[in-house]
Amino acid sequence: MQSQLFSMWVVELKVGLHCEECIKKILKAIKKMEDIETYNVDTQLNKVIVTGNITTEEVIRVLQKIGKSASTWEGDEMNC
Repeated sequence: MQSQLFSMWVVELKVGLHCEECIKKILKAIKKMEDIETYNVDTQLNKVIVTGNITTEEVIRVLQKIGKSASTWEGDEMNC
């Protein structure tokens, strides 16, 4: 049996979280991504946090597909 080894990344992005519908839309889109472990939205900081075998660019692309713009926070990717 082969085990899959992959890097765990934490991606933190600034995203406009204007209303409850925006948040639902973002969570639904992120939930569909492959190789994610956890995801969270911080409404006070307008921050989306995704953990898994993903890149910042992949998360930004998914958010752009649903019409949301996202930008990186300083030091947004950290290898766990």
